[in-house]
Amino acid sequence: MDKQNLERLSRYTELVEQRLPHFTENKPQLYSVVYDAMEYSLTAGGKRLRPILMLEFCRMCGGDPEKYIDIACTIEMIHTFSLIHDDLPCMDDDDMRRGRPSCHKAFPENIALLAGDALNTLPFEVISGCALDGVVSDKTALMLISVLSRATGAEGMIAGQVIDLQSENKEIDIQTLNELQAKKTGALIEAACVMGVILAGAFDKIPAAAAYAQALGRAFQIVDDILDVTGTAEELGKPIGSDSEQGKTTYVSVLGLDRSYTEAQLLTSQAAEILGEFEDNSFLKELTVQLLSRRS
Repeated sequence: MDKQNLERLSRYTELVEQRLPHFTENKPQLYSVVYDAMEYSLTAGGKRLRPILMLEFCRMCGGDPEKYIDIACTIEMIHTFSLIHDDLPCMDDDDMRRGRPSCHKAFPENIALLAGDALNTLPFEVISGCALDGVVSDKTALMLISVLSRATGAEGMIAGQVIDLQSENKEIDIQTLNELQAKKTGALIEAACVMGVILAGAFDKIPAAAAYAQALGRAFQIVDDILDVTGTAEELGKPIGSDSEQGKTTYVSVLGLDRSYTEAQLLTSQAAEILGEFEDNSFLKELTVQLLSRRS
């Protein structure tokens, strides 16, 4: 990445990292533990890819991204809620996340569950608060809530998780796998991109943002599946090989390593090509290509 794009990436990441603790800083004594658990997972690091996508699509479409940091943080809240719940014993049963104990290992399991629940509802309080404070219009807030809630609910991430659970120890075809990952991984990535466009008021660009996100989301998941086979626990911050141990169908198990990487390359190229519909897109093009070769 060139210097200017690196600076933009650092700036976006810094803004999100600095703002996230604000949402859990007030801890009422009687139930402070749930705020502690929320904060533990929310501030555990990560790429912050989804809020970065929202901010950059807003900028590319003529908006002021730094005005909407709180809204960008709502996407990271939803992502964090999904990770807390995915790690629970009744779901993927993972003990490590981002290089340290999962939320249900650092806190009682019931508190971890409630922390995830709280991070699933807080974003809608934040977005509606932005409307009440005049940061966005009522109509814009409604559009953002509609996009984010659909991506999170029974037609989005939850649908993907259900398909995932019901597919364990079964052979599923590539079409089912694509549907699973389009919802479990792709839906929130798409919501982030579309929300950025909405904030800038460039509604005619929503289809292009969605198409980019669909290609990027699938490429991102394929690389995840590859890293679960070829990566290390130190790089990923969690155990490797867990997909195979849990009997999950992945792109690697269906296509093999070589074909999986070829497919990820093709989807990355498609995503980068779609970005041609947006002006001043060099940052996101570089980031898109960079995600293909990531090691975590």
